[in-house]
Amino acid sequence: MNKVILMGRLTKDPEFRTTGTGTPVASFSLAVNRRFAAKDAQQQADFFNVTAWSKQAEFVNSYFRKGMQVVVIGRLQNRTWEDQEGKKRYATDVILEETYFADSKKDSGGSTNTGNNAGDDMDFTHIDISEDDALPF
Repeated sequence: MNKVILMGRLTKDPEFRTTGTGTPVASFSLAVNRRFAAKDAQQQADFFNVTAWSKQAEFVNSYFRKGMQVVVIGRLQNRTWEDQEGKKRYATDVILEETYFADSKKDSGGSTNTGNNAGDDMDFTHIDISEDDALPF
């Protein structure tokens, strides 16, 4: 099984282009905070490259902007190429399958959350399950 779920902030506006056959492609980088930080240390983040194709690419291009917090669901895909010096290079990308807004309306400047797989006001509230009987099922 190859499935990735990430929540983070866009590091810049998505880059939108089309392939030679006219297929839309959008790519962006997502900064995801690490869950734990060392005591008295600054929060650290990992950066993931995300690629969206076709309708998802058009949606990303229309609604995603630098700094927005989003949830992406997809799969990992490896790619290799040779650089100009003939060295083999590797990269791992998240291929977008689903996406959701994770900012509240007030955090996103009052814009409405409309479009593909987007709710009106998602907040992803944390549920404390530290006790065995705290689970709702």
